[in-house]
Amino acid sequence: MGSSTTDEVTLEDLPDLLYKDTRVKVAGVDVDGQLRGKLVSKKKFLSMAEEGFGFCSVVFGWDMHDQTYFKELGISNKDNGYRDILAIPDLSSFRRIPWEKRVPFFLVRFYDPDTKEPLFACPRGLLKSAVSKAEAAGYRAMAGAEYEFYQFRVPDTHPTPERNASATATFLKENPVEALPPLTEGMFAYSLSRPIHNQDYYYGVYDNCRLFNCGIEGWHTESGPGVYEAALEFDEAKAMADKAGLFKFVVKSIGTKHGITPCFMAKPRQGLPGNSGHMHISLVTADGTNAFYRSTPDPSPPYPDVAHLSDLGRHFLAGILSGLPDIMPMFAPTVNSYKRLVENFWAPVTVSWGLEHRAASIRVISAPTASPKATRLEVRVPGADANPHFVLAAVVALGWRGVEKKLDIPVPPLSKGDDMGGASDQGARLAKSLGEATVTFMRPESVAREVFGDAFVDHFGGTREHEVRLWEEAVTDWEVRRYIETV
Repeated sequence: MGSSTTDEVTLEDLPDLLYKDTRVKVAGVDVDGQLRGKLVSKKKFLSMAEEGFGFCSVVFGWDMHDQTYFKELGISNKDNGYRDILAIPDLSSFRRIPWEKRVPFFLVRFYDPDTKEPLFACPRGLLKSAVSKAEAAGYRAMAGAEYEFYQFRVPDTHPTPERNASATATFLKENPVEALPPLTEGMFAYSLSRPIHNQDYYYGVYDNCRLFNCGIEGWHTESGPGVYEAALEFDEAKAMADKAGLFKFVVKSIGTKHGITPCFMAKPRQGLPGNSGHMHISLVTADGTNAFYRSTPDPSPPYPDVAHLSDLGRHFLAGILSGLPDIMPMFAPTVNSYKRLVENFWAPVTVSWGLEHRAASIRVISAPTASPKATRLEVRVPGADANPHFVLAAVVALGWRGVEKKLDIPVPPLSKGDDMGGASDQGARLAKSLGEATVTFMRPESVAREVFGDAFVDHFGGTREHEVRLWEEAVTDWEVRRYIETV
């Protein structure tokens, strides 16, 4: 089973499974990808495991810093009394938290308390709905995730993890962000010796990810001071999104114990590479056959780059490309996201694709360089700051739309040697800011409305408008430095 540490977990199994436990931790995912949860007694958990429990709707009514959105949205508002929503544990998500005395852990999905229908803004529910269409046609969506992230040292010497947890925030209140020291200095991508500098942390992350069932397939230093990259073990899309979100939870938890602040911002440092969150996607049939692979190369393909890609794979690719500009807030959800998506930093900025082309928005991975079972699409636009459930929901929903409509690939492949931005054979320039992306996302004719519905688009779009407004009202260090004496 994709995200379970057991073959099967049923309600009948729970008393035995939790026999020696006295407490259980539960958590749901909010629109920013943060885990929101609590510890409950085993007795309470067993009583609510089947029918669920009330969870304050405010987790969909405030932002990542618990600030209420400037305009009330559809889930938590004065008209409904800021009521509870329904949270139902997903038994297949069972894990034990190895660094917290193996306390049992379950993810939940959120539902409307009146209709008992999935809550339209629940990230896990949105992905489940997106995947269900492909599943109904006999396919399983398979996915993999790669994350780059910076790591900073807690600036002062603190004797306890509790003080370490708040030290970075305290430091940044009194010092410029560039003063925050990186975990290690210098550019040491793929270094075998650099991780030895922080060996307990490095192996602690790897080992705890394995024990927490979000295992790492590849784990190495990346180019940038204190930057690591992790490739997670592939799985079905729903389980992969869970693993990606829980991976961040592991890294932050272990980092706290070592006085390290992991940073998944898309662009933490000016002039240095950003943090990507690439997602790999493929469809397989019931017997596990890769449905994107074409066993006999097409003698007259529309482009040589798709000679080994099946018709279904081509339509799926076309669907992502056709809808990409309309779902950008799901791939790049913060103001900072767009500091990464700029020309000449090896991050895609146009509607583009190509066979084994890392400069494109979508890299096609297929024969002759990949085995048939490894045929897939790598979506390279998302940053490490994106909610993995929303990223995969968008990828699958757009791709399946392309399959249903039998869409043709809208732009030719990015020519070898072309960089991102400005090439004549690329498609439209993607949004340059969160404000621009949100306007496109929310417009009446948006593909996002077609595949996800008005309720989700209005809610998530409203949360992004909130982010933009906070940014527009902020006075930054750059502004003060530039203008304090000169205007």
